[in-house]
Amino acid sequence: MVRQLKAADAIGRLAGKLRACLRPHVLVVDEVGYLPLDREEANLVFWMISKRYEKRSIILTSNKAFSEWGQVFGDEVLATAILDRLLHHCEVLAINGPSYRLKNRLAAVTTEVGATG
Repeated sequence: MVRQLKAADAIGRLAGKLRACLRPHVLVVDEVGYLPLDREEANLVFWMISKRYEKRSIILTSNKAFSEWGQVFGDEVLATAILDRLLHHCEVLAINGPSYRLKNRLAAVTTEVGATG
């Protein structure tokens, strides 16, 4: 999503791309914070969230605590502005514990090792 916003901005079509981001009733953004964003990218995310704010729903996943979002977006003030909009009308689901994906894989590996060992 960030790459698409950045490309649209580079050719002067950011407004149209932001309008396109408004179309879905629910926008799902997976793995926020997996890759750090530079200032320009973080600003684009802010504008996308601002355009959807109080108009359409957003579902975000992240393995980063909100306290780490300043590092993710490269700016504490910008991260606070993003979180302000996201948290205003939200439900936060914190899932703690071992990875569900790894749990199934580790069980398969343990079975394979036991069968060959």
